[in-house]
Amino acid sequence: MSGRWASEIRLAFSLLTRLPVGRIEGAVPPLAASGWAWPLVGAVVGAIMALAGGAALWLGLPPVMVAILSLAVGAWVTGAMHEDGLADVADGFGGGRDRARKLEIMRDSRVGSYGVLALILATGFRAAGIAALAGTGALFWPMVGLAAASRAGLPLALSRMPTARQDGLGHAATGGEGGAILALVIGLACLLPLGLGAALAVGLAMALAAVLLARLAMRQIGGQTGDVMGAMQIVTECAGWAALTAVVF
Repeated sequence: MSGRWASEIRLAFSLLTRLPVGRIEGAVPPLAASGWAWPLVGAVVGAIMALAGGAALWLGLPPVMVAILSLAVGAWVTGAMHEDGLADVADGFGGGRDRARKLEIMRDSRVGSYGVLALILATGFRAAGIAALAGTGALFWPMVGLAAASRAGLPLALSRMPTARQDGLGHAATGGEGGAILALVIGLACLLPLGLGAALAVGLAMALAAVLLARLAMRQIGGQTGDVMGAMQIVTECAGWAALTAVVF
């Protein structure tokens, strides 16, 4: 692996997780350059979640507890950054009168009623999907695949959507068009262990969810922010669990 790729992978892990990955030697790449590796980070996060869930199953915990434990581990590994984005987007889009006020609310560290409700619904939705698959004993590849694929579309969204503000993570991570296609390829590859039909169904559902959220963000605030990207990861993962459980059951 070249030094550049290693630096970009380390940057991706440093950005999206709390995992120790060591220091980046030499010049730090721009955030956008690490976009191609975001689904790889997701795959690792999903694997850690699946291992925690598998251990819980081995201990005899019921599927619902397995799902909650898996999500708790995932939130710890990522620092709950995606959940934070979802809550901010829900509060801003739901409570702001105009674009400026929506962006102001999204920057506020406090969580309002829309944000709390969004977190409850999204966490419960994903927990239901995980519990359903945990009952079949097939947990590892779905969690790895969905965690990877839900991050694979973020570089493309960043490159295609204008920035809603001139600072913040969403602005700093723009310009990664070159790695966006590679990220999508990696994300789709991580879905293939589910079977070709299931991979296509899940991929299409996640793509549709991403497009709908992108259009909503364009109407609400005129573009993307880091919070919108965090919300997109959670929303597309929810869509993936919905499609996968529909296919399996």
